[in-house]
Amino acid sequence: MSAPVTISIDAMGGDSAPEIVVEGVRMAHERLPHVRYLLFGDEKRLAPLLAPYPEITGVCTVRHTDEAVSADAKPGQVLRTGRQSSMWLAIEAVKQGEAAGVVSAGNTGALMAAAKFVLCTLPGIDRPAIAALFPTIRGETLMLDLGANVDCNANNLVEFAVMGDVYARAVLGLDSPSVGLLNVGSEELKGNDTVKSAAATLRDGPIPMNFHGFVEGNDICAGTVDVVVSDGFSGNIALKTAEGTVKLYSTFLRQAFQSSILAKLGYLLAKRAMTKVKVRTDPRRYNGAMFLGLNGIAVKSHGGTDAFGFANAIGVAVELVTHGYNERIRREFDRLRAAAPLQSPQLAAGTR
Repeated sequence: MSAPVTISIDAMGGDSAPEIVVEGVRMAHERLPHVRYLLFGDEKRLAPLLAPYPEITGVCTVRHTDEAVSADAKPGQVLRTGRQSSMWLAIEAVKQGEAAGVVSAGNTGALMAAAKFVLCTLPGIDRPAIAALFPTIRGETLMLDLGANVDCNANNLVEFAVMGDVYARAVLGLDSPSVGLLNVGSEELKGNDTVKSAAATLRDGPIPMNFHGFVEGNDICAGTVDVVVSDGFSGNIALKTAEGTVKLYSTFLRQAFQSSILAKLGYLLAKRAMTKVKVRTDPRRYNGAMFLGLNGIAVKSHGGTDAFGFANAIGVAVELVTHGYNERIRREFDRLRAAAPLQSPQLAAGTR
């Protein structure tokens, strides 16, 4: 029997909140019956949504607030005036120890700013990173950063690599995950000084990591490595390009199968195989971007997801808690700080 875990939920965050949030909690409860929830939001709207589901009323506690962070709110505005919002209070519950992690489908920039302000970063980490899993030919690949840090120095990339390596070992169960740096080519001479310097530290520094070297954009979905490390600018472009490509091919396939009677007949014959492809590439299965490097677990659900996707985001948060991800990160950086002064002045200077 799994130990009880409490997750705080920003019940008012997302395009279809709070309806899909409550339905997502119900779906998550079927898979994770040991999890308890603190729902932060408008009690008048949440109570009628919870009433039809007596199986989850016993595991949900509603904390009322009539304030919510809007989709277009600026991060600075939220830091100044959003401290009674459902998003902020849900994050605060993690800091106070009432919850082990927070999940929100709200404004990404606001969530990152509030989470970093309230929870702070773990010792040894300068900046948190947004990480998510990509479906690949070989299975799944973790990629970070996906947009939290547009400008990164070499030490930031090294920190991201360590966080990704620990995640792959702790959560994905890989004994020696391969880590690659996203670059414009796989040759050592390619790229700017930042990625070259980060590669040198990962290759020759004190970090016992299975460092593959540089990888290119086509290596992400090929599953060339288990962890792809990038600055947030390039990572976000890669993410949006992949999402757009999936939509493009889905549209092409739908149009092709509707183009003639024979094409429609072909779809009926291939329906079972097409369903398998759809399930494997369903973005809802990979919903739940992790804010790695914070002194607390925070997961961002896609704002436009449905209940199934939100339930998966909850699952991501529970996995991070269950596998003790943050504690493993602390131990890893403690060990690196002890070794860095002798072996890697750059890494020592960048940690704190």
